[in-house]
Amino acid sequence: MGGSAITSPVDDGDVQSIPRPPRREQVRLIRGLLDTPERVLGEMSDSYGPIVAMGAGPLKVAVVGSPPLIRELLMQPNDRFRWDTRLSPFPFVIGKHTMIASDGPDHRRRRGAVQHAFGRRRLNRWIPMIVERTDAAIDELIANGTSPIDLYPVGRRLLIDIVLRALFGERLVEHTAAIDVRFERMQQYLSSPLVRQIPHPFPFTLRAGVRTDRGALDAVIDGAIDDSRQNTVHDDDADNGDVLDALVHRTELSDAEIRDQVKSLIGAGYDTTASSFAWMLWEATTRPDVWGRLRREADATLGPLEGRASANEATLGDLEFANRVMRESLRLHPASGVGAREVVTDVRVGRHSIPKGTLALWSPFLAGRDPDSWVDPDEFRPERFADLDAGQRALADDGWVPFGRGPRMCVGFALAQMELTLMIARMAQRLDLVPTIPQLPESAGLIVSRPVGGVVVDVAPRSSEPV
Repeated sequence: MGGSAITSPVDDGDVQSIPRPPRREQVRLIRGLLDTPERVLGEMSDSYGPIVAMGAGPLKVAVVGSPPLIRELLMQPNDRFRWDTRLSPFPFVIGKHTMIASDGPDHRRRRGAVQHAFGRRRLNRWIPMIVERTDAAIDELIANGTSPIDLYPVGRRLLIDIVLRALFGERLVEHTAAIDVRFERMQQYLSSPLVRQIPHPFPFTLRAGVRTDRGALDAVIDGAIDDSRQNTVHDDDADNGDVLDALVHRTELSDAEIRDQVKSLIGAGYDTTASSFAWMLWEATTRPDVWGRLRREADATLGPLEGRASANEATLGDLEFANRVMRESLRLHPASGVGAREVVTDVRVGRHSIPKGTLALWSPFLAGRDPDSWVDPDEFRPERFADLDAGQRALADDGWVPFGRGPRMCVGFALAQMELTLMIARMAQRLDLVPTIPQLPESAGLIVSRPVGGVVVDVAPRSSEPV
């Protein structure tokens, strides 16, 4: 059966049809998108071009893959899209007040409060803490002495430690392990195929476990909110205190809203970043020249190998190569293969019109591998971000969208980039890491793309020999 195309009226009359695969192909491709998108995105782009339409009725999707079209889509006004959709799992997993699934004035108010809490001065104060917690994780690895070891769960534990300290200060440090376990089950649910996320009341299922975990997390966070309200000393510096203090004392959010924003920040702040860190470790450790250059730069920037590292707001600017490694890894391995938004009015993208009611899936995975934006797009080359002219920089800016763009851009993007840059630099300075399998693994996951099998490496303290 042949394919067809969808169109929708636009004012100037020059609309082009959006290519559609044959119906049988659509079934297979949609199943792939609802399981592990990366496994079918490249095939769709190669066969049908930068924008592809599939489905019908209540399940119409349009996959947008080229950087210019993604930019045009993401920069449109918020009121042309809807995030609180029937397919969104976030109100169930996080709570109905989360900004991730909010629209209109509620979204603007909740996002504005969180953005204010992530001020630049507060971010800079976390730099020494990030390096100190990375050192603690490295010390534990060395003391453990077990090798080989999967560094993916190590990165997860490190990142939730960092995120909880940034959000709550020392309030919830003793609860870190329990929070990690509960969020891991919630993330397993979010990363499961969409068919497993269909609402149901049955006990002893993954969904029932998520409901229990959400209630337990709510109780812990409510206790921290009460502690902040009763015990925080106020002053005139808006950047003092942790993120929770800022949300409690410097916004008009309700306790229920604060609770759901905090859960959103925990989940987005460590699970997606842990996946990104895993892919970055794979890319860097399979290339001794990259690991060695990271080490030499860290030696020059972070100070002596032993003792407390020297890290402040100037450190990030000096870790130029580590920053390029981070950017190149996120280009090839964004935390999620697609982002989604429901179109509530016909939306023009390039010479195409996406009809009302369509789920628009924009793909940072395809944008990062777009041959018109990147030379040898499938190759890992951190140097591609060095010494760009104006034209190259414009192409790179359009094609690098792991955190999105526009009014719904990831609010924690700056913290994630800080964490990844500092963590990879300090690990390269202090550890010899040799992958047990030299080739990159496949990816898995719907919401978060993780390497299958983790990151299994032989771990040893840094040798005296230069890399």
